[in-house]
Formats: sequence, structure tokens, C-alpha cells
Amino acid sequence: MSLYVTELRRLAKRRLTRLLLVLLVLGLAGVATAFSLSSHKLSKEVVAAAQAEADAQYRTAMESWKKSVADCDAAQARGDQDIEQRFGPNCGRDWPPQPEMFDPKWNLPYQFDFRGEFPMFIAVFAGAVGLFAFLVGASFIGAEWATGGMMNLLLWRPKRLAVLGTKLAAVLTTVLGVSLVLGALWTLAFWLIGTYRGSTAKMTAGAWQSIGLDGLRAVGLVLAVGAVAFALASLGRHTAMALGAVVAVFGISEVAVRIAVGVLAIPFGDRYVLSTYAQAWFMKQVQLFDHRACDFAQGECRPAELFITWQDSALVFGLGVAAVVAAAFWAMRKRDIA
Repeated sequence: MSLYVTELRRLAKRRLTRLLLVLLVLGLAGVATAFSLSSHKLSKEVVAAAQAEADAQYRTAMESWKKSVADCDAAQARGDQDIEQRFGPNCGRDWPPQPEMFDPKWNLPYQFDFRGEFPMFIAVFAGAVGLFAFLVGASFIGAEWATGGMMNLLLWRPKRLAVLGTKLAAVLTTVLGVSLVLGALWTLAFWLIGTYRGSTAKMTAGAWQSIGLDGLRAVGLVLAVGAVAFALASLGRHTAMALGAVVAVFGISEVAVRIAVGVLAIPFGDRYVLSTYAQAWFMKQVQLFDHRACDFAQGECRPAELFITWQDSALVFGLGVAAVVAAAFWAMRKRDIA
């Protein structure tokens, strides 16, 4: 039996992998179920009820306005002095309620729009599966180092880089399989929500292509997270190394860098923060503004703009993943195994 198949089986049989997979499925199912209950199909009866409610609100407002005008006229007849402060100029006759102020759309319940909103749920899916990939990837190799399993395996298979690469391939294959299967079920679930409790209007071939590309980017990010977690745990020979490194990177990027660029007044400071690139990865681009370039004392000013695209995110994340994985393989080749 090949080492790759053996590693796949070992990874699949790990209790932590199975537990995380169950929790992932339950979490995604819970989100989809809860969301389906919050969405309502806008039938003709529901739209008619919203229109009737808007009409009633308009009539109530008109009655209140007429009563206010009548009260103002009565106050004038009594000779009250604070009429304009209480009722406005001309007793408010110039500002009657207008029908367009009572849009029936405001009375409609929430309806899920598959085309407009599903891309956001692709990002939610990527976050959940990314966490699964991180924990599985880090714990798989981390446990091997911590328990001595890696040393025993290398006595049987002394090719270090081949062994480490096979283990990484097993992790990425597992993560990819889970992502594709659950991603298909996730898409089907929200399509059914849109069909029976929302709207699937305007789903053209171009819209499906855009959703497919969003899904590919989500899977790519999940695989990158799994690879980085695996590499970090291998570098530190412990699962905690990956967890600690992520906490440190988050603290530096989201706290220290933000404080530094704010103190130094660096233009477009958010371009140095990783979360900006994660946002651009899913939203295709993020627009940043430099309001410091404006002198509002001189009048209206349009701040300088900078666009961070998903291609920029691919470059940043690609270089980061390549560097961490390369460091793990370099350390594997040089370090003492015992």
C-alpha cells in the first residue's frame, strides 16, 4: 500500500478529524436552517397586505395632519402667541403627507435573494471550512511530531521531504474533498431556500459563472489555510506552534500595524492589513480612501482612492503560503529528527 493512501486513511480515522467534521456539518446545517426560517416568500397576498398597511399608515398620517392644522387654526382664534413654534409656518399646511412617503416595501418581511446575497454566504462557508482545515492540518502533523510518530515513520521511510510532502498532500486532498462536497450541499441548500422561501430571479449564466468563481476563490483560500497550518505545526513540531503563530500574526496585522499607520499618518494604511486582502479576495476589490489629502477648509474635496483587487490578494497570500511551506520543507531537510 502506498504511503499516500496510508496517510489518507490515518487522517480520516483520527477522532479529531471526525469530530471536527461532525461539528462543521452541524454548524453549517444550523446556519442554513436558521436562515431559512428568517426568509419569507413574497406571495401576492403578502404584497397586498403590505400595500394595505402602507395605505392605512398614509390615511392615519393625513388624519393627524388635518387635526394638527385644525388645532393650529383654533390656537390662532384664541390668540396664542407660540403658534409657529408649535405647528410650523402656515400651520403646516405646506407639508401634507405624500403617498410616496409610505412605501409598501418597508412593510414587507425579509426575502432572501439568491443572486445578490449568496456570495456573502460563500465567505461564511469559507470561514467555517477554513477553521476546519486549520485545525486538521495543524493537529495532523503536530501530533506526529509530539508523539514520536514522525521519527518512527522516517525509520521506515527515510526520505524526509517525500514523507512530509505526502502528509501535506493527504491533508490538502482531504480538505479539498470536504470543501467540494459540503460546498455543493451548501449551494443546494441556499438554492432551495431561494426557491421556496426567497427569490432566485435573474440567475443568468453569467451570474452562475460569477458564483462559481467565488466558490473557487473560497476553496483556494481554504487550501491555503490548511497548508499554512500544516507548515507552521511542522516548523514548531507541535500543534500549538500554528495556533500561536496565527494569534501573533493577527495581533501584529490587526492591532500593531493599524496603530503604527495611524500614528505615522501613512496614506491608505489599510493596505498593510491582511484583513483588507481577505475582504478583497471575496469581494473582488476593496476601495480605500485617503481623507488626509483633503483640506476641507478650502471647500469640497474628493479624497484620494486606492483599489485593492483580488489579484493583489492572490499575490500577497500566494507569497505568504509559499514562504511558510518552503520554510517547513527546508527545516525538515536540515533539522535533527530525534
